[in-house]
Amino acid sequence: MLTTPDRTDSAVASAPEPTAPVTGRILAQRGLFFGPSGLVPEDLYSVVEAGAARRERDRVHLAPATRVSTNTYFGRVHATYWQRWTAVSEIEVALTVSGTGRVRVLASDTNKVWRIVAVQDVEDAREQVVTLTAQIDRFLDGGGLYLQLSTETGEMTVSGVEWSVPRPARMPRTDVTICTFNRVEDCLNTLQALADDPRALGCVGVVQVVDQGTDPLESRERFATVSAALGAQLRYVRQPNLGGAGGFTRGLFDATAGAPDEQSDVLLMDDDVLLEPEILVRLTSFAASTTHPTIVGGQMLNLLHPTHLHIAAEYADPEILTVGMPVTGSLQEANLLGLDERDLPINQERRVDTEYNGWWSCLIPAAIVREIGYPLPLFFQWDDIEFGYRARAHGFPTVALPGAGVWHADFGWKDWDEWHRYFNLRNGLITAALHTPFSTKRIVRRLGQILAQNLVAMHYGLAVTLLTAVEDFLDGPDILRDGSAAAAAEIRRIRSAYPETVVHPITDLARDAPDFRDAQVVRNPGIPSKERLTWLKRAVYLAANRAPHRTGFVPAGDAHWWHVSNFERAIVADMGETGYRIRTRDRAKVLELTKRGARLLRRVLAEGPAAAQLYRDAMPQLTSRANWARLYGVDE
Repeated sequence: MLTTPDRTDSAVASAPEPTAPVTGRILAQRGLFFGPSGLVPEDLYSVVEAGAARRERDRVHLAPATRVSTNTYFGRVHATYWQRWTAVSEIEVALTVSGTGRVRVLASDTNKVWRIVAVQDVEDAREQVVTLTAQIDRFLDGGGLYLQLSTETGEMTVSGVEWSVPRPARMPRTDVTICTFNRVEDCLNTLQALADDPRALGCVGVVQVVDQGTDPLESRERFATVSAALGAQLRYVRQPNLGGAGGFTRGLFDATAGAPDEQSDVLLMDDDVLLEPEILVRLTSFAASTTHPTIVGGQMLNLLHPTHLHIAAEYADPEILTVGMPVTGSLQEANLLGLDERDLPINQERRVDTEYNGWWSCLIPAAIVREIGYPLPLFFQWDDIEFGYRARAHGFPTVALPGAGVWHADFGWKDWDEWHRYFNLRNGLITAALHTPFSTKRIVRRLGQILAQNLVAMHYGLAVTLLTAVEDFLDGPDILRDGSAAAAAEIRRIRSAYPETVVHPITDLARDAPDFRDAQVVRNPGIPSKERLTWLKRAVYLAANRAPHRTGFVPAGDAHWWHVSNFERAIVADMGETGYRIRTRDRAKVLELTKRGARLLRRVLAEGPAAAQLYRDAMPQLTSRANWARLYGVDE
């Protein structure tokens, strides 16, 4: 393990290269029957369709009259993606079998109709290696491959399932970068998961941890144990907090030092995930097999609800500051253990093409960095999206690969009324400046809508957050000169003046509502059919200082602007449901922020196009290696 407090030493990139298989094939994915932890359902990996089976991580034992299928999220080979994005024309599965039974490779088509591709019967086998081959030739629009294991009167044990593809002409080295900030235990758990899976770890070179926190990993006794387990593959770097953008870019920066043949692709990973180490196998093999340098992203499963896929493929609309919109046909917040209307498993059967991938887990080839530059120093929020769209503009696609997933904190359980909303808004405008026509009329209409809704809903701190983000955008790219560290501190200071931004523990409710009747739950009656008319009605209530409810408790899921605006004082559950916030009507504050907002929207119409051009002009310098070397204090 190498510790580099404030420098880069390219000489340490000497972790062992993955050994080339003598067969001339590479491991594409393993057949796993159980997850990395009992916290996730094993049915995401394999399903016992009949009879009884004992499932382990890499082994399954079938009792008589049993059928086990791997037609699951992690169990399938998502062949449609291999046919579209790689030159691989066949895939081979090898497995070790003991006992008596049948092994089938099945394929599904776009409409989930199955067919048998290959079959092998075994009888009284003792550690017999069975090898079956399937062509990847009829999956262009959708479909996948999976195993069906079955017994009749005998028992059968299957282990060591490996799907392999021909070794590509060039097998690039891939390093891992984990960015962390004061999530010590989460990060150590992720590193331990890597150390506990040598086969997955063997697919990558250096595992670099970029620690930007005030509570460093190296302060824990457990860090020494994990470091020893990872050995020479671990590189630990400490640096000032430059947000996720600065942390992840450090990994790209270090991996792309030197001549092109010395550089590494980089697999970026969040620190606060429940890691499935298999993702290293699947992303690296797929990326190596693509016919053109391609960003290959892992998908996000919800940590609190581990059977739910966040989204299969997404796109953004920067001009309306909106991300995470599902591509047509993609699964969104889907229960992967559910059944569709035909009682068939819910899988991403049809291939859907994403426009970017979040950096909770995402492999970026060095060739793309050489061509388009490094990420923007945005601190965080939109850095991954902007980079994905910049890559697209240069002809480099992004693939969100099904079956390659990690469990990440549910977005739906995070409250938007936080300081990081500033970066979501400001960086969205920067992305719009760089990758859209930057229609000021459309942008102003959206900004005005957000501001108007915030004000009637007593979201005064959030309204100020929006106004500050727009003002800073108009000030131009100099706001990014320090990597946005100063902006992060300043927005927290600004928001501290607004009481409704503070989350109170539920134990304080007796203090804030001594009469329990003032904290009675008042539910949202439903989505208004005419939102604009509803907003006008709420604005009239505000101007007349009237409200249908004097006070009440609003559940997090009901805290929409059209409902909260019905109160003079609303006690609102935080989205994480760990506490509450108090929003209180303040007409003077509304008037002040309305005037400020009107002036600012006029500025956007007048100055927006020129500001957008400044960001376009500054892009080459902002994304240059020299700029990041300056931010890191690295002398090259």
